[in-house]
Amino acid sequence: MKERLQKVLSAAGVSSRRAAEKMIQEGRISVNGVTVRELGTKADPAVDEIRVDGSLISMEVSKVYVMLYKPRGYVTTLKDPEGRPIVKDLLGDIEERVFPVGRLDYDSEGLLILTNDGDFAQKVQHPRFKTGKKYMVKVRGSIGPREVAAIEKGVELEDGLFKPLSFKIESKNPKSTWISMTINEGRNRVIRRLFDELGHPVARLVRTAIDEIELGSLNEGEYRHLKKWEIKKLVSS
Repeated sequence: MKERLQKVLSAAGVSSRRAAEKMIQEGRISVNGVTVRELGTKADPAVDEIRVDGSLISMEVSKVYVMLYKPRGYVTTLKDPEGRPIVKDLLGDIEERVFPVGRLDYDSEGLLILTNDGDFAQKVQHPRFKTGKKYMVKVRGSIGPREVAAIEKGVELEDGLFKPLSFKIESKNPKSTWISMTINEGRNRVIRRLFDELGHPVARLVRTAIDEIELGSLNEGEYRHLKKWEIKKLVSS
């Protein structure tokens, strides 16, 4: 049965649907020897020859779901033109081709999920599903009542209003403040931009949970496979 190419590619574990759309537009996908650039193109993986960068895709994929404690200094892509370390470098014995679900900035750390299940990735990261993500944030300076009131009301950024789902000061001193917060959106560097706007730059940012799936006892650079109940929870939330 013919399906949109981005859906076929995600089902084959090549990438998420969003990333597949970019690959199509870049001319990296061919169907029966013809390069495809139109996002609406459909193909039947049972009869059509579909290639990515010249390599034939296979639909026989074992689904893999991995939780990684991403350290600072790694990028959440599978290739980096600047030659920086990538998160795939940390997955020593994972032979399957997995991709990050969402992203964490180069300077951020914490819970990152990687998979080769495109439908799962779509459900977890797409804004319309409003999956909550929890963070511990250390900012420079002491956060006072004025900043707390602004955050609770919502702060206007260059791409619109940002208001976290929850916000709590955990500890503070004159030099820094630790804050726990939960958000349910994926705008680029939105937490860092929030505190830049308030005059308290982020010194450290750690994602500790996605929905009810917590980082737990994992140390930096360590990973484990998600448990069945964790996968089910992320898909059903």
